[in-house]
Amino acid sequence: MGARGPEPESGRLLRLTAGYVLEHGIAGLTLRRLSTAIGTNNRMLLYYFGSKEQLIARALLVASTGFPALSSAISALDGPEPLVDRLNACWAGIAAAENLPFHRLFFEVFGVAAHQPGRFDEFLASVGHDWVNQVAGYLRADGVPPTTAASLARELVALWRGLQFDLLSTGDAGTVAATHTAAARAFTQRVSAAQTP
Repeated sequence: MGARGPEPESGRLLRLTAGYVLEHGIAGLTLRRLSTAIGTNNRMLLYYFGSKEQLIARALLVASTGFPALSSAISALDGPEPLVDRLNACWAGIAAAENLPFHRLFFEVFGVAAHQPGRFDEFLASVGHDWVNQVAGYLRADGVPPTTAASLARELVALWRGLQFDLLSTGDAGTVAATHTAAARAFTQRVSAAQTP
């Protein structure tokens, strides 16, 4: 395999932006401050990304790739193990300590998106559907009818989001994990009842 070519400028700027917002957050962030910090200018950022909001939304996706335990967490639902074990493996990936910087940024952007409609609409749409769709697919593969799978998936993702917030606000990983384990048992029973013979 040949050597890789130079990194595209847009990719480099996204990578640098992702690192900046992970460290500093987005509160009070201006394009001028960001461009100075990452060694470019406002015009280049707008040329490549259109707006500050589009840049931050894309940078969040780039940032998530730096947290492999988080980005691969949902795939733990794929396997022959009992569902309750797969659910707990998912949560272990989501709640891994190294993911906390991303969780902080995620909820900060989410708060701004919810409070200021129009700024991060694509981000909100992605947050609202991506995990739900993935989980629903795994539940369908486990024999859950599509409509029920979609409803259960939404419930599970809501549980995870709430526990992510709980983990951030309390720092009590053990208690949060125990809460998830109990919820996973109850969830597994409901999935079992919904499965088609």
